[in-house]
Amino acid sequence: MTLGDTVRRAPLLWGGVALVLLAVLLSCIAVVPETSQALVLRFGEPVRIVNPYRPRETFGRTGAGLALRVPFMEKLVWVDKRVLNFDMARQAVLSTDQLRLEVDAFARYRIVNPVRMYVAAGTERRVADALKPILGSALRNELGKRPFAVLLTPERDRVMGNIRLALARVAAQYGAEIVDVRIKRADLPDGTPLQSAFNRMRTARQQEARSIEAEGRREAQVVMGQADADAARIYAASFGKDPDFFDFYRAMQSYRVTFGTDDTQPRGASSIILSPDSSYLKQFRGPKP
Repeated sequence: MTLGDTVRRAPLLWGGVALVLLAVLLSCIAVVPETSQALVLRFGEPVRIVNPYRPRETFGRTGAGLALRVPFMEKLVWVDKRVLNFDMARQAVLSTDQLRLEVDAFARYRIVNPVRMYVAAGTERRVADALKPILGSALRNELGKRPFAVLLTPERDRVMGNIRLALARVAAQYGAEIVDVRIKRADLPDGTPLQSAFNRMRTARQQEARSIEAEGRREAQVVMGQADADAARIYAASFGKDPDFFDFYRAMQSYRVTFGTDDTQPRGASSIILSPDSSYLKQFRGPKP
């Protein structure tokens, strides 16, 4: 009896066998895309990685494509090679100037060691869940050391760098690499705390303004005192050199103020009656012959 006769007598049986063999063959083959890493587990233990992440690798020249595995003994765990991200829940942070801030932040990361990720967390979602509280703690530690105004200056980049380093140390334990950390918003809380913060800021600015004004008045008095001293010294020196000219000059200054010719008062606003022989008018009589 030939094989063909056997198949013709039991076509359903042999068809089922062919389907089972085809299913077993297909289960030995997996297609790994460019954007994923395949962690091969044998009886639950990681044995190799198909299409692992490599820095600066060229798209199309990676290990993506067909991958073979032993049926019923090995299974694949898919790990994304792309940059992933997670948002941190809003955190309340108290700055050094006693301002309570509501901070929103996010982090971007990539799985670079699927074996460590699988052993430490199991899935990508658990990695993100484990890193969220670490990001919140790093934010509170860094922003709690600085005033609110730092977030509006170039020093913000250094603050974010410190937060990223703190998060990266923990992320490495989960086989992840931190790509970036950013603060989306850092606002004062709404309602009464916000108004209280505004009042404190206004009071602080008013105190600073009064201090600057007092310092300005003090410096002005010093300058005016120095100017008066210089003027008195110059007058004294002039008087010593030519008493007659000094007397004439001071009389002219007095006439300007008294007769209203210096525009400090409206003309004709007052009248003065003096005797022609008054010593106050001696400069009008000219020098004695």
